[in-house]
Amino acid sequence: DDAQWALGVARAAGVPVSAEPPDSLDGYAWVVDGLFGIGLGRALDGAFADLAERIAARARAVGCVLALDVPSGLDSDTGRIVGAGAAVAATHTLTFIGAKPGLYMGDGRDLAGEIAVASLDVPPPAAPAVTLNAPAQFAAALPARAFASHKGTFGSLAVIGGDTGMCGAPVLAARAALFAGAGKVHVGFLGAGAPPYDPPFPELMLHPADALDLDAMTAVAAGCGLGTRVAAATLVRDVLAHDAPTLLDADALNLVAAHPDLAAAVAARGAHGRACVLTPHPLEAARLLGCDTAAVQRDRLDAAHALAARFASVVVLKGAGTVIAAPDGRLTVNPTGNAALATGGTGDVLGGLIGALLAQRVAPYAAALAGVYLHGLAADTLVANGTGPAGLTAGELAPAVRALINRLFYPSTRADT
Repeated sequence: DDAQWALGVARAAGVPVSAEPPDSLDGYAWVVDGLFGIGLGRALDGAFADLAERIAARARAVGCVLALDVPSGLDSDTGRIVGAGAAVAATHTLTFIGAKPGLYMGDGRDLAGEIAVASLDVPPPAAPAVTLNAPAQFAAALPARAFASHKGTFGSLAVIGGDTGMCGAPVLAARAALFAGAGKVHVGFLGAGAPPYDPPFPELMLHPADALDLDAMTAVAAGCGLGTRVAAATLVRDVLAHDAPTLLDADALNLVAAHPDLAAAVAARGAHGRACVLTPHPLEAARLLGCDTAAVQRDRLDAAHALAARFASVVVLKGAGTVIAAPDGRLTVNPTGNAALATGGTGDVLGGLIGALLAQRVAPYAAALAGVYLHGLAADTLVANGTGPAGLTAGELAPAVRALINRLFYPSTRADT
């Protein structure tokens, strides 16, 4: 069989083969982890757990550990350590035929290190159950920037939130929407004492939430800093009654979880071809599903799929390895982003980015894919340039996203001179 053939090739090449690991890994330039693959169904324990720790120590010392397919002990679907046992911590992972979702979620990113895919000349499935987010999946959906465009071409977004003491959240989202190319951005504040305008960004139009003309909007993003009082629930009901593509985040999701009529309204929109985009973090997802956060994190793919089916909506399950799910069953894992995003306001920025794309008439699933990918890539770019991983602020993301959008998707656009 294949294993016997490979063993013969290794021996013929002079590779020493032993049934037992060496007493010490010192002196080896590289350690290759091929202990277990994707079929592992039990925790690494005993001698295997000890060997995994020795390999991890070698990785920390010399930085040269290559895992084959997946680091031994890692669940290739969920990114969790199998059976809460041990796992190999690699510096590099060479995965075969196609990317494994678990390499990009949970513990996977930390254990896998740098990831490369070897196709082995095996064609991927025609319709893989889970895809890896990449520009090829959404680039064609982004709007053209024709010379004769005007602000109406790129839509009007209403960002709604900002109860008393939480006005910064919708402002962060609205600023991000400007940087992502929305034609006009309105902010509707629920709380009293909201600012009359945003001095650094006077382009934003600020209003009391009940003064917004939702019929004039091409998209709505609701929930950032919204709070959960009765007035907030009334506002979400009003938003859901309108036809504009709608993103629900943060407290809007908590209200949907708490009010059955709002949950029914979200699902009804999807059933009539007006799917919302829901952007929960794990705790919000747990509230929507009626479970605990641990259950969501045990299988993020399943949780995102369940939410998309229950609410007939596009779901962005945020976290380490963000999952994007569609009501028709499509699942995508996002490979971009890093720990620099673990700071307040970054989720608001993501909501503004996706909302801006909805306002520009990008379909909900493509808008979610693009927003999540660019949000993470902006963080990766900033960290590579020294801004983070510690101390990156949410407001620094949007300008980086703008630069990426123009470099990746509009490189040939030039002003007449």
